[in-house]
Formats: sequence, structure tokens, C-alpha cells
Amino acid sequence: MHWDSWAIDALPSWSALNNVEMNGIAVSVLQADRGSGIVAMKDTTSKDPVLMTVPRELVLSVETIWESAKSDQDLNNVLHAVGDFGQNARGAILIFLLIQITATSTDVARRIGNAHPWTDYVRFLPTSFSMPTFWTDEECKLLQGTSLEPALRTKLKAIDREFAHLRASTESLECCKAWWDRDLGCLTIEDYLQVDALYRSRAMDLPGTGLALVPCIDMANHGSGDATNALYETDAHGNAVLVLVTGKTAKAGEELLITYGDDKGACEMVFSYGFIDPNLVNARSLFLDIEIPDDDPLKLAKIEAFDAAPGFRVYTSCDEVSWYGPFVWLQCVNEEDGLEFRVLQCNNGEKELQVSWNGAIIDGVIALEKCLERSNMWDVFRLRAYVAIVQRIKVQLIEHETLNEAREELTTTEHIVRPRIEKIALALSRLEAKLLHQAVAEFEDTIVHLLGTAEVKRYLNAEEIINEPVQAFDNGDDDDDFS
Repeated sequence: MHWDSWAIDALPSWSALNNVEMNGIAVSVLQADRGSGIVAMKDTTSKDPVLMTVPRELVLSVETIWESAKSDQDLNNVLHAVGDFGQNARGAILIFLLIQITATSTDVARRIGNAHPWTDYVRFLPTSFSMPTFWTDEECKLLQGTSLEPALRTKLKAIDREFAHLRASTESLECCKAWWDRDLGCLTIEDYLQVDALYRSRAMDLPGTGLALVPCIDMANHGSGDATNALYETDAHGNAVLVLVTGKTAKAGEELLITYGDDKGACEMVFSYGFIDPNLVNARSLFLDIEIPDDDPLKLAKIEAFDAAPGFRVYTSCDEVSWYGPFVWLQCVNEEDGLEFRVLQCNNGEKELQVSWNGAIIDGVIALEKCLERSNMWDVFRLRAYVAIVQRIKVQLIEHETLNEAREELTTTEHIVRPRIEKIALALSRLEAKLLHQAVAEFEDTIVHLLGTAEVKRYLNAEEIINEPVQAFDNGDDDDDFS
């Protein structure tokens, strides 16, 4: 579906019409093909910190969208038709954006929904993106061996499911013929990817509101650390405001930058925004999947009983590498340690899986982890966890090194990979490999430390005695037959 775009030069007129107040700033086209951004038009100090005020009714949140639905029958019908999907911020905002771009599209004979300030505002938003959901198959091959590869596969499958659900839920609605009619329908999966990208790259966690899209403030670009000189807040009237960071100044012509999240890792930055912060010295954070071994007799019960992401996150904190992943503990304990599963018959006839640790009923993997921490075997369980994690990281590093040749072949083949995408993908691969090498070194030091603890030594000595082969008794009398 095609919709008209407007030049950013027309944004001041839209802002004035919709009571968006800009105090000494403007949204301008930046140099060096950097798109648009918010620029100070005069020297600004924190004595007059409010740079922009956006009326509450322009903020797109699940609450304001449902308020609009009270007077917009088409929007109301679609939100109710999709069920739970329309009850959360992302679902409601995606549906609202789809209705707005449909209203502006030259491919549609009948508009959907009432006119709204966002009907025109979407014309100022980008229609091309660098996020991996828009990469070619050849470009996606550059992600092999990174944590983004499985995340992208999962995302694309989720997009397909959501789009199928949207169609199944709304194709019988009269107002949605513009989307699904056999002859006139124009909504495609590409359109859905577009609004998903708009949401991922522009949504902000607005204080007092939650996840939302805020027009004009969403034009602010990212700056990390000391480069961040502005932030968004909510004022006493519920309006969204952009303010200068306390103690900061902005000279005329200087760009005003907010942070998209200084704690976000390279993978998340590429996934959500299509770029990597140039200040990153390593990937900062990544997620690796991990499986319970097939020879674990409790594997199916563990997966059924515990609702936890099947993997762990490796991240840096205060220049040290740490990990977090409750699922890992499921690899580390079994029945002989005190983990037990029982199938209970409920009053309604259904069956329920009950989990206990040394006889005490537990609920969830977090509760299990707390039980392990209180156990006198805690260092043993930690040792098992660190060994499993290091083994998984080494597998990832081997895969990364193996695929380096394939990456080089792709990047040296002319016109297959866009230069900007190549730069992003190779930077991600390099940063993640650096973090994983650092993790292996530090985690192996922890393993050595744990092997030296009294608790682990006692456990390993006991295991050695238990597993020692039984020697035949020999009293030197070969004539005796004890068979």
C-alpha cells in the first residue's frame, strides 16, 4: 500500500494547527544523509528547560486510542474484533497506525475511521528502515553466528502470526474491505512490517502513561552518555514534554539528543533501531539459547512445569561480565538433588503438575533458584551452571569463527549486500565475539575458584568414592570357590 509522504518543512504548520509548542527548537533535515532531528534554534540553558510540549490527546497510548474509539466506530470495531491483541499498547498502536496509513493511501477507494491529527502526521514518518526485518536473505546471512539471527527468525514468525490473526479477525468487517477485498484490498504483510518498525523504533516509555508514540518528540535522535542533552517527561497536565537535561546547555544549531537506552546491547539496538551506538566497546548484552539434555529423565516435566525463557543473558556490569538465566538452573539439578514432580488430579478433573524441592512445594524457576541458594550444595550447583554456560558460549564462538569465511564471501560479492547493512552486521558480529571471549575468560576463572571451595571438594571426593570400581576380594587362596 502506498501512502503520500510530506517534507519535514511542513511540520511547523502541522504543529501549530495541533497546539504543539516548540520553544526555540525546530525539526530539521540533518547533514550527511542523517535524516531529520531536533535542533536548537537559539542558545538554550536549563533555566528555561521545556523545549517542546505535546498535548495529551496527541499521545498514542492504549488509553488514548480506546478513548478515540468511543467516537470512531470503525476503530472501535477493529479493536474489539482482534480481542486481547487490541488491549495492549503495541497491538492498539499498530492497528491505529494501519488505519491512518490506509486513510492517506492513494490505493484505497474507501477510507477507514475518522480523521485524526495522526492521519496527517504519518506522512512525516519514514517509509524505509535499516532494521533486519527489511534485510534481504543474503544480508540476513551476515547475522549467522550472532544472537540476532534466532531473534530475527522468531520475530518474523510472530509477525506472520499476528498478520494472519488480524486478517481472520477483521476480514468480515465492512469497514475493512479496503484491506481484504479480493478486488480492492490493499493491505499486505509489508505494510504490517512498516507499522511494526514505526512502533519499535519510535515507542517510548512515557512516565505516567507507559509505552506510547509521541509526535514530534519522536523525531529526536539517540545520544548516549554525555551526548544525551534532552529527555522526555509528562507534565502536571498529562502532556508530553521534551526538556533540557539539568546542567546541560545547547547552542544554536546544536542537535538535541535523547537516549534510546544506554543499557541496551548491540543486538537490541540493531533489532529495534537498525544501527549500533558507535560508542560501544563490546556488545554489552546478548541472549543465547540453551537446551536441557535429551538424556535428562525430567526434561519434559521441567519444560512443562517452569515458564522461563530457554536460555541466558550475558551482559557487562561495572566492566565485569555476568549472566542471568533462571532456565539454566533446570540443567543443574535433578531428582537425586531433591527436585521432584508429582501429577495431581484436580477437582474439575484436570491434571496439575506439582513441583517440590526436598519435599517443599515451589512455584516457578525463581523459587527454585532461591532454594538452591539456601542449600549447602549451592557452590556445586553454581559450578554446574558455569560449566554449562561456558560450554554453550564456546559452541557459539566456534560457529562464529566457522561462518567468518561465508561472511567474507558475501561482502566481497558486488551488489549483494548494501554497504550500510554490511557495516552494521559485521560490527555486531565483532562486538558479540569480543563479549563472549571475555565471558569465557572470566567464567573459567569462576570455575577454578568454585573447584577450590570446600563444599565442591567434598562433593567431588564423594562422587569419586561412589564411582570407584569394586575390586574383587583376594585372600591368596585360589582353591576357595565363592561362586
